[in-house]
Amino acid sequence: MDKIRILLLDDHALFREGLSRLLEAEPDVEMAVCCASVGEATAVLLQKPIDLVLLDYDLGKERGFEFVIQARQSGFKGRFLMVTAGMSDAESVRALDLGVSGIFPKHSSPTVLIQAIRKVMAGETWLDENSIQALVRVSKHAQGAGQTKPFTERESQVLRAVFEGLSNKEIGAHLSISESSVKAALQQLFQKTGVRTRSQLVRIALEEHSARWK
Repeated sequence: MDKIRILLLDDHALFREGLSRLLEAEPDVEMAVCCASVGEATAVLLQKPIDLVLLDYDLGKERGFEFVIQARQSGFKGRFLMVTAGMSDAESVRALDLGVSGIFPKHSSPTVLIQAIRKVMAGETWLDENSIQALVRVSKHAQGAGQTKPFTERESQVLRAVFEGLSNKEIGAHLSISESSVKAALQQLFQKTGVRTRSQLVRIALEEHSARWK
């Protein structure tokens, strides 16, 4: 079984050590390296294959967003999961805009973190209730801009399922369509919304949710 190769970026040594021990106990996880700064983590990406980066938003004098941007510019194709003590509404929105796959609160249980890691690595998005509410608040302020291209009924159904956190297979079963049809609808949504990742699409789903479903 291939292991999930993880890079942990956090400026608190005790947190890094504790989380590393926790993750190393999982059979499908490999703690590739722990870093304390953006520069150190960026250098590691050029030397080691990494599947998932766990990073905090607040890195002391630095911000996690700086690393996400630098990592993408260096060609990193893996995923990001923010494990943070707290982020503002605007910061949560920007995280998704940058392609972060999830926002996980540090006060949550280790068991749930393992679930979040596996879900993100399966190509899905992880958001806790507070993050969802933050995005809904921001989306409400953004209403009125309008869509340049309307969604079809099928696209709207798929979009709502993405918001609910369903995988492609689960969406297909829920809508009684094939998984290939789900993928086709997602591609159309990507093109119409101008986003490139599923996590960015979640934000669009939240805007639709605020406008149509609440």
